[in-house]
Amino acid sequence: MKNIDKKLWSRRIFLMMYDIIAMVGAGILALLMRFELDYYSIELKYLEELWRYMPINIIVTLVVFYAFRLYHSLWAYVGIAEMQNIISACVISSLLQMAGILGTKGHMPRSYYPMYGMIFLLLILSSRLVYRFLRTKRNQWRAKKSGNLKNVMVIGAGEAGNSILKEIVTSKYLTTIAKCVIDDNPEKIGKFIHGVKVVGNRDYIVEAARLYHIDQIIIAMPSAPKVLVTEIIMICKDTDCNIKILPGIYQMVNGDVTVSQLRDVAVEDLLGREAVQIDIESIMEYVTNKVILITGGGGSIGSELCRQLASHKPKQLIIVDIYENNAYQIQQELIRKYPELNLVVLIASVRNTNRMNRIMEEYHPDIVYHAAAHKHVPLMEASPNEAVKNNVFGTLKTAQAAANNHVKRFVMISTDKAVNPTNIMGASKRICEMIIQSFNRQYDTEFVAVRFGNVLGSNGSVIPLFKKQIADGGPITVTHPDIVRYFMTITEAVSLVLQAGAYAKGGEIFVLDMGEPVKILDLARNMIRLSGFVPDEDIKIEFTGLRPGEKLYEEILMDEEGLRHTPNKMIHIGNPIQFDEDEFYFKLAKLKDSSYKEIGDIKEMIKEIVPTYVPTENKRENR
Repeated sequence: MKNIDKKLWSRRIFLMMYDIIAMVGAGILALLMRFELDYYSIELKYLEELWRYMPINIIVTLVVFYAFRLYHSLWAYVGIAEMQNIISACVISSLLQMAGILGTKGHMPRSYYPMYGMIFLLLILSSRLVYRFLRTKRNQWRAKKSGNLKNVMVIGAGEAGNSILKEIVTSKYLTTIAKCVIDDNPEKIGKFIHGVKVVGNRDYIVEAARLYHIDQIIIAMPSAPKVLVTEIIMICKDTDCNIKILPGIYQMVNGDVTVSQLRDVAVEDLLGREAVQIDIESIMEYVTNKVILITGGGGSIGSELCRQLASHKPKQLIIVDIYENNAYQIQQELIRKYPELNLVVLIASVRNTNRMNRIMEEYHPDIVYHAAAHKHVPLMEASPNEAVKNNVFGTLKTAQAAANNHVKRFVMISTDKAVNPTNIMGASKRICEMIIQSFNRQYDTEFVAVRFGNVLGSNGSVIPLFKKQIADGGPITVTHPDIVRYFMTITEAVSLVLQAGAYAKGGEIFVLDMGEPVKILDLARNMIRLSGFVPDEDIKIEFTGLRPGEKLYEEILMDEEGLRHTPNKMIHIGNPIQFDEDEFYFKLAKLKDSSYKEIGDIKEMIKEIVPTYVPTENKRENR
């Protein structure tokens, strides 16, 4: 610390000494200019007056400069604010000099004062700018000598690009040099930003990367439409450059842009969908000061529900999960982030009737989010009775406990795999939807379901699998070259679940707009490229065949369902499908008996309940 203080004071003393020399130099140069650069023609009385008032001028100027913090700034990062302080300090110092000379009955040529002020300002400004220039060049030389210097292309010549370029140019910590800028605005092409030229539009990205030997591309377009950013990323993938991106402007707390906010391009950036817009007020209105219970609260969806609900100030948040490690992790996270939150974490199984009843009786939740479920398709194909016991009858028992204890609203997390299911998991979720709609007709509790597709990064998602396979050097395994899936980020999905819950009146199956389906093969290739490898060369792709219960594409609606709109264009309501409830519960009882007796094949029984269920052959289709 003492070494830092000594270094700081040595720099201040150096600047003060320079400023004193600049005052003397400015005074002499001003007189020389007044007398046509002929020193010997300067009248002696003016030189005497200059030296008479110089000590006073030095003291006054140093005090003014100190007051304007000209000896506190880091001149390696000089910007507009520092420039304004320099100009203000120099003008005030020059005016005080004039007032001081005239006030002490001194006399100088009238032209001396403005010339002194201009020369002095020029000398002070140039000293700070030269300091910044030399420091930057020194840092770049050191980085180049160490072999760590990277050539950078910045895409976006707006405010964000300007901020990034400024930091690259001035920061001693960055081992990068900005070589060129790309922008689609034709009026900006050919112009310079911090000395870096805007060389062309997006069509020139690949060529510019080659010409300027670019190592890294920075996409600085935080306010641009997501579709445009995705298009830019797809072009950048054709270069061998590392790609960094700024998050969307809505993700930045105060809109300030810094290099520290740069992150690697993620798969989410390739979805090409605009950020989900949520009516926060409507969510706040129905969850604030409410007792909220979340089953499966330690899972991917459940834990994100906990995070978002905790920020909306519930009266009490109750997490129920059978897996203690997950429950513990989200508990510790919420305690750290929301120390004032009234949090209860319970270990329980939704399959335990007495346990769920006891929890509902003790805590009297206003809202229940039912996220507990077995979701992994191939595993459930191998253990169909467990899927039925956990998904179907866990939902039935939890819903019954909620109804018996007058819960106001029950929101079940469903899946697009419930539509025309080809696997046990999807069929079990379709039965859950039928239970929810039936219960809504029988009880005062508002029962609803929210149906959506795959979430990026969730447990069992293909994304973490691909990342691990790439890290291991490949190969990436894709089940089928034509397989497609809908994707959404966990944060987006949960935000829409909360919004759908605010719209609920009871009995609805809310369907989330998942955007355009993504071809898994394209996803695999893009992830390989984003990791800096070449598909089929550095990382191989192998086709393993469709897994048990898997189909090439998912659907969001059954043929009988139509869509009704909600105030949020990304949330729709599927029209309920009528069914005979007495027959439904009779078959459900048989299914329960068979699943708990571990009957070998219950698919036919499930098909009787879900006519749209068409099981796939349990074999692998190799390609």
